Amino acid sequence: MIGLDPRQLLWRLAVIGLVATIVQIAAVSQLEILGANADVTPLVVAAVGLLAGSLPGAAFGFGIGLLLDLALVQTVGMSSLLLLALGYGAGRLRELRDPQGALVPIAVGAGATALALVGFALMSFLLGGDAPLDPAILWRLALTLAWGTLLAAPVHALVRRVLLPALPEDPRRRRRRAYTTGGLSPLSRA
Repeated sequence: MIGLDPRQLLWRLAVIGLVATIVQIAAVSQLEILGANADVTPLVVAAVGLLAGSLPGAAFGFGIGLLLDLALVQTVGMSSLLLLALGYGAGRLRELRDPQGALVPIAVGAGATALALVGFALMSFLLGGDAPLDPAILWRLALTLAWGTLLAAPVHALVRRVLLPALPEDPRRRRRRAYTTGGLSPLSRA
């Protein structure tokens, strides 16, 4: 598609961010299963970064983090900084490696969840928060990581379904597809 409107992508990202924040605060954070809560915001930010690239991923991560900090009345900028880095990292993975595997969203979701858990704990400790050292915390961290890994594929599929009509077609995929659909390779023409 040649004449894509960038405003369509911005509107879709704004709606995804608002809905993800509301769902996280109102539903997911209230639901405790086996003593741990899931966190969908790093998964959504990582999915946007994987689909749209590093700059939209970083901007989306900053926006959703700021909205989350303001809605939860917590230290402003903590979530923004962490989710900005997650969105940028997922976007750079897309730009440098062009991940096409089916397990990539699950691995990136698990990594984003783990980095979010460690990052929030480290930043709250550095800002003077309480750091309870209890073996039960390791259990909660492991369960939260497991929930994030289980939710990574459905969250990525949902974000992809919403964003795909607004994303420009990637020329690298078009080039590969031409060779796999029966087109002649440039090497065989010589």
